[in-house]
Amino acid sequence: MKFTRRTLQSAAALTLLGAMAGTPAFAQDKPKVALVMKSLANEFFRTMEDGAKAHQKANASKYTLVANGIKDETDTAAQIKMVEQMVAQKINALVIAPADSKALVPAVKAAIDKGILVVNIDNQFDAAALKEKGIQVPFVGPDNRAGAKLVGDALAKELKAGDKVGIIEGVSTTFNAQQRTLGYQDAMKAAGVTVVGVQSGQWEIDKGNTVAAGMMREHPDLKALLAGNDSMALGAVAAVKAAGKTGKVLVVGYDNIGAIKPMLKDGRVLATADQFAAKQAVFGIETALKALAENKKQSEMPAEVKTDVVLVTKDSK
Repeated sequence: MKFTRRTLQSAAALTLLGAMAGTPAFAQDKPKVALVMKSLANEFFRTMEDGAKAHQKANASKYTLVANGIKDETDTAAQIKMVEQMVAQKINALVIAPADSKALVPAVKAAIDKGILVVNIDNQFDAAALKEKGIQVPFVGPDNRAGAKLVGDALAKELKAGDKVGIIEGVSTTFNAQQRTLGYQDAMKAAGVTVVGVQSGQWEIDKGNTVAAGMMREHPDLKALLAGNDSMALGAVAAVKAAGKTGKVLVVGYDNIGAIKPMLKDGRVLATADQFAAKQAVFGIETALKALAENKKQSEMPAEVKTDVVLVTKDSK
């Protein structure tokens, strides 16, 4: 057979096409990682997004990043749609802080079925819901219960046995909200302090304010409010001021957002926990990139990667 330039070019093209057919998209080009967060109205998630973007900029040759978050902490439907849109963009990995520990599982299962690696950050997926779908999703994040206990223990030093406190919980269907409440309850129980109620402030300032005001009206002798995040703590501080109880009703939070720092200094907030928002997404992204580089399947990824959480008070450096 006589080989012409045209037949050689055709053969080369066929060889390339054959190679591409058996090669994952991320091997031909930089992997595309999607970061899907909860409410970007919450400073914690804006800080998370900034950290992720800074990491991608420093590693621009290694991967591309597409990041987004919902407007409302409880808008689960919008987050499900966001995941579906990311999947349609032919991403290679999805790093997600789910608004609901159960409701996002089917969307994540659909992504995994399409060959997308999924990593869970911030709020852990419900173990039973994952098992029901037959999937394993690694959780990269802190121990929320232990972090909340650190905050609760710091508060307990300012209280005495028999004192009454209220807990302002995050969105009650989320694992991290439940774990933080348990951590607060662990600390109060150990100190002999009475928790008079647990009510959801939906992670938001206004709702946290409403719950805090209601608790103080119902329990005039309340000594402290334990908020599941700093946004709700901001609302609680405003409610305490409006009730004329600044210095009489103590407030603690969780997340160490920028807005809480002046309040730690002047005592309006006694303590919070820092789980390093800027690093949260980065830890998840790096876990995903490592798995992609090693050609790991979803089922071969680690079940959990623990990250740090520390107590922050006015004395912290």
